[in-house]
Amino acid sequence: MRFLLYLLCIGSLYTSMAHEVRPGFLQVNEVSTNTYTVLWKVPRTVDKVLDIQPMFDKNFKVTETAPPRILEAFVLYTYQLEGKKSLSNTTLSINNLNTTGIDVLVNIRLLDGAHHSFLLQPTRDTIVVPDKPNMWAVTKTYIVLGIEHILFGFDHLLFVLALLLLTKGFKKLLKTITAFTLAHSITLSFSVLGITSLPGPPVEAVIALSIVFLALEILKLQKGIPTLTSRKPWLVAFSFGLLHGFGFAGALQDIGLPQSEIPLALATFNVGVELGQLLFVIVVLVLMKLPRFFVSHQDWVKKAVPYAIGSVAAFWLIERIAAF
Repeated sequence: MRFLLYLLCIGSLYTSMAHEVRPGFLQVNEVSTNTYTVLWKVPRTVDKVLDIQPMFDKNFKVTETAPPRILEAFVLYTYQLEGKKSLSNTTLSINNLNTTGIDVLVNIRLLDGAHHSFLLQPTRDTIVVPDKPNMWAVTKTYIVLGIEHILFGFDHLLFVLALLLLTKGFKKLLKTITAFTLAHSITLSFSVLGITSLPGPPVEAVIALSIVFLALEILKLQKGIPTLTSRKPWLVAFSFGLLHGFGFAGALQDIGLPQSEIPLALATFNVGVELGQLLFVIVVLVLMKLPRFFVSHQDWVKKAVPYAIGSVAAFWLIERIAAF
C-alpha cells in the first residue's frame, strides 16, 4: 500500500495536468488547385503559448488570413497556403516540436477526396505527405492519442485506482472494469456523433466529485462499514463512467477529428483509451502483489491513501467550480 502513497504524492505535484495534455492540431483543406486553407491550433497555458509552427515545402507561400484568436486552451491561427504543385510528396514538419513534450495531429483534405491523418511527435517531427490515403495511419494515430490521453489524464487514472482499492475478488473486479469501460464508451460515442452532449466544465467538476466519493467509500470499507458501493462497485463504475465518457469526448473534440473518417477515429481512440486503462490496471495489480517492501499493513498508511486520493480530487473540484 505504501507505493500507492508514493504514487499519489508524485501525482499531487501535477494536479493541474488532469485533462491538460492536449496535442497541437493542424487542419489543411485544399479549396482550389494547389491552394489551401490552414487552421493551426497551438496548446497554451495561462501565460504561455508553445513556440511551434508548421513548416511546408519551400515552394509554398504561407499568408496569414486573420489575427490569432485566443481560446480557452489554444491559440488559433489561420493561413492560406499556395503553391505550384500539390502537397502530395512534399515534406511537412513542425518547427521546434522536438523541444516540447506534445504531439501534433495533422489532417489534410484534398480536392480529389483524399484524406490524410497522421501524428507528428517530438521524436518524429517531419513527414512526407503520401499520394494515397492510408486507413492504417488514421488507426495508429487515434490509438496512440487514446493511450496518451488516459495515461496522462490523472483524474481518470485516480478514479480507476479508487475502484481497484474498493473491489475485492477477480470476478468482481472484471465486472467493475467492464462496466466502467462500457459506460464511458457509450457516452463518448453519443457525444462525438452528436446524439447527446453535456457542457464540459460541469462534467469535469462532477468527475472530480466522483473521485472524492470513492475515497470516502474506501474509508468506510476500511472501517468495516458495508456500503452499496463496496458490495456492487460495478453499479457506481457504470454510473460515473457515463460522465467520464463525456470527459473523453470533450478531449477528443479538442484534439480534432477527420470529418470523412469519424467512425474509424472514434473507434480507434476508444481502443487506445481501453489499452491505456488496461495497462494501468495491470501495473497497479502487479505492484500490489509485490513483496512486503512495497506494502505496508500499518493503519496510517492504509488511511493515508484514500485521504490523499480525496484531497487531490477535492482540489480539482474546487478549481473546476471556480473556473465556471
